[in-house]
Amino acid sequence: MERLSRLGIFGGTFDPPHLGHLILATEALDQLKLERVLWVLTPDPPHKPDQLRRSVDDRLAMLHILISDFPQFALSRVDIDRPPPIYAVDSVRLLAQEHPQAELVYLIGGDSLRDLPTWHDPVGLLHAAAALGVMRRPDDGVDLVILEERLPGLGAKIQCIDAPLLEISSSEIRRRIHAGRPFRHYLPVGVYFLIRERQLYGYKNG
Repeated sequence: MERLSRLGIFGGTFDPPHLGHLILATEALDQLKLERVLWVLTPDPPHKPDQLRRSVDDRLAMLHILISDFPQFALSRVDIDRPPPIYAVDSVRLLAQEHPQAELVYLIGGDSLRDLPTWHDPVGLLHAAAALGVMRRPDDGVDLVILEERLPGLGAKIQCIDAPLLEISSSEIRRRIHAGRPFRHYLPVGVYFLIRERQLYGYKNG
């Protein structure tokens, strides 16, 4: 019997995409034995309704630059080419239709795992995904016993990713740019220069 391919699904607003995203996706690819990682840009996630985001075109341009040197990374428009609201469970189901022969591994951080019971239809997400690839942090506040009680079968779906603990976040990068503080070291060089060229996040020349 032919072995099923394993595809990682890495969703986010990527505002901006940074080296931490790249490290997580690369480690997931290696440690979880994935054939590819699909980067899913979500325009306006329902759990962050009031956050001001850069345009989809700007974020797509940065994401294209971020993954361009990695043939095992691909951009999926599954969250862009359909109307809101956008929920992870629907994204996974649509990707399962696009890739019927694949095992889909949904990639999240420990904070998302902690909050998973509050997501839209988390039980449906567990059924739709073959596994959850999780990068844990010491301070993520995850209690697996409580999570298993709320979402039976969750523990069997979790596959942990061991990755360096880098204190990098999109929100911190945005704050640094707006305040005129250094931010170059958080980003691939192409993303850095695109932010400068388009003067995103309040960037000022000089």
